[in-house]
Amino acid sequence: MGFYGARCVERRKIQMLLDFRGSGDSDLVFLSRPNMTLISEGVWDEKENRLCAVACRILNITGSPYVGDCSIKLTLRFPAVLSLRNRSSVFGRIWSDKLVGESGYFGSVGFEGIWKRSGSFPGLKYKYTEIDRVRKSCAKKVTPIGKGKNYPDVHSSDTAFSMVVTNSEGQVTQGYSSPLFVGDQSYEGLPYGVPFIPPNGGNLKAHGFHYSNSLNVSYTFFLNPTSDFKFGNEVASTEVKISAEGLYNRKTGVMCLIGCRHLKTNDKLLMKNGSLDCEIMINVQFPPLNAKGGESVKGTIESTRQKTDSYYFEPFQLSSYSITRRQADASIWRMDLEIVMVMISNTLACVFVGLQLLHVKKHTEALPRISIVMLLFITLGHMIPLMLNFEALFKVNHNTVQDAFLGSGGWLEVKEVVVRMVTMVAFLLELRLLQLTWSSRQTEESEPQPGLWVSEKWVLFIILPLYFCGGLTACFVHIWKNYRQKRSRPFRLSRHRFKTPRRHFNQLPSLWEDLKSYAGLLQDGFLLPQVLFNILSNSEEKALASSFYFGTTIVRILPHAYDLYRAHSYAWHLGIAYIYADHSMDFYSTAWDIVIPSGALLFALLVYFQQRFGSRCFLPKRFRETSAYEKVPVIGNDNL
Repeated sequence: MGFYGARCVERRKIQMLLDFRGSGDSDLVFLSRPNMTLISEGVWDEKENRLCAVACRILNITGSPYVGDCSIKLTLRFPAVLSLRNRSSVFGRIWSDKLVGESGYFGSVGFEGIWKRSGSFPGLKYKYTEIDRVRKSCAKKVTPIGKGKNYPDVHSSDTAFSMVVTNSEGQVTQGYSSPLFVGDQSYEGLPYGVPFIPPNGGNLKAHGFHYSNSLNVSYTFFLNPTSDFKFGNEVASTEVKISAEGLYNRKTGVMCLIGCRHLKTNDKLLMKNGSLDCEIMINVQFPPLNAKGGESVKGTIESTRQKTDSYYFEPFQLSSYSITRRQADASIWRMDLEIVMVMISNTLACVFVGLQLLHVKKHTEALPRISIVMLLFITLGHMIPLMLNFEALFKVNHNTVQDAFLGSGGWLEVKEVVVRMVTMVAFLLELRLLQLTWSSRQTEESEPQPGLWVSEKWVLFIILPLYFCGGLTACFVHIWKNYRQKRSRPFRLSRHRFKTPRRHFNQLPSLWEDLKSYAGLLQDGFLLPQVLFNILSNSEEKALASSFYFGTTIVRILPHAYDLYRAHSYAWHLGIAYIYADHSMDFYSTAWDIVIPSGALLFALLVYFQQRFGSRCFLPKRFRETSAYEKVPVIGNDNL
């Protein structure tokens, strides 16, 4: 049951809507069942802290609806003090004023629940009842020890986190936790980037915040188990809610809590009394804010009962995939930096292709000596991303959730469009160079010299099987890694359904991502066809400008240099933040970031030596010479 549209007509007089819905109905859909919606009005009793109201049904919904049948009465009460065993901020009762047997009669029904805006109630307090027990159980854990590290402020949004919970059998489920009260102040979850300012001029002791440098906190944990997730001896098929309270030490980042779990039972007496299992201990270790090792929230949920007890359960391990505000700041800053680096890289690619066009304009004889296979690889490298993002090039994809996280207000999409525009310019310049080379090759074939197309075909015959074998190797490696993961960590497979950063849980990339990475590797070695073409055609021309092949090589290896820097500078990587040096677009690791740039520079040096000392300068002497056509002067009849 939900309450909507409450407003005070006059002093203490209230009107509101009551909406009844099924468990599968969305909270966002208003009036999802008009025949189960009541219109009520009542009077607020300040002394009893209670609302007494009369509710009416909406009749004749399919025709001309009207309000009628006002025989329903209800009361609402908001307790002024919450506690571990009483977290309900709303109590009430609803009944029919009709006689038994009349149409529309129903007996008295009690209800309780969480008022979603309970924190805004003035004067609402929380009474800690298990703090002494927590101090005895967790005296060492919550003892302040200065480590020179900063841990999250308990009032900040960093202490509310999503989590992954694993039971003793390796089954995994997800959940969420959030503070309810800190000291005697309600936790509201401060807006992003707003620092917490303690009340009363920063005097925490006056508000019950301080006890031996530890703060009293109350928490709520929600678990959303799968259909087969085992909680002790039973299968938890519905949401598991654990109310908890305890101590948090900001100097060590340790939080120790006593929890109460709402039990599911068929015993009507236990149901009426609200049966709870309060023999639960929860320990949480928050990572330091300045951590560089990629730490995340870790903790345990344990039962303090005897193993023979029917409510005992094996300890659960919990970890968080949420990020802190500082990590979010770092991710946003890094995304802006990577967008700038992409724009610089694409702009440099345009410049280097432009310099090559100027080179062939001055040296037209060099055009036929450029490998068309190499130009096809370079052109396709810019064309395919443009085709995949063609719609986004002209239409910004507004992602409300992403904009809310990034605080970009749509500027991120604008920057992406600019990046694609620069990519299109590079593609058009490369397409022009390809067209000029193709045209010049057609003209050159009419002259009495070795056919360059034959050399080009041999280049294809050599590199296509080589690339094909490399692709098969990438597929086999992907299958082998998946097989090893299934055998070594079978429970991790269930984590794939969570939309979490891939690297955070060491999940393997898909086969499509591996093939895209392999395509990126081929792009890094774009000069290989030119090296082979020079050898096969025994070219003596300086077909490529040094600014083109060295500059383009630098553009290709810069992402690997940045990836090495990123791996040692950022502890946490947000999946959506991969813009420059995207791991799905190339091979990135410490080894590959060294091997690939070395190979790319080797090809650039080979081209340099070929154009300076001959295309076969690094081959043995017996392979350097080849038969060739030689032009001889024509002897006319006058010279006879």
